[in-house]
Amino acid sequence: MDALPVAADALNPINPTAKRGQSPEQMRETAQAFEASFLSQMLKPMFEGLETDGAFGGGEAESTWRSFLIDAMAKQAVKTGGIGLSDTVMSEMLKMQEQPA
Repeated sequence: MDALPVAADALNPINPTAKRGQSPEQMRETAQAFEASFLSQMLKPMFEGLETDGAFGGGEAESTWRSFLIDAMAKQAVKTGGIGLSDTVMSEMLKMQEQPA
C-alpha cells in the first residue's frame, strides 16, 4: 500500500492536516480544540464509576451519551478560559511556523 504524497510543510504534530501559514484565528481554534480534547480525556475517569440506574438515573441512554456530555463540558471549560493549555500550544505552533521548512 503506497502512502499518499504529503508536502513537507503540511506536517504539524499538533494537527497533521494543518498547513504552514495558518491565520492566528485558525491556530487559536486548533489550539483550543487540542485543549478541549485533553480536558475531555482527563474528565472521563471521573465519570467511569457513576451508576446510571436508580430513580433519577438515565440508564443505558445516559451511559451511551456520557462521552458527548463530557466533550461538551470540556469545550465549555475551554470557552471560559480553560487551564491555559491552548495558550502554550498556540505559542509552540507560532514557533514552529517561524522555523524554516
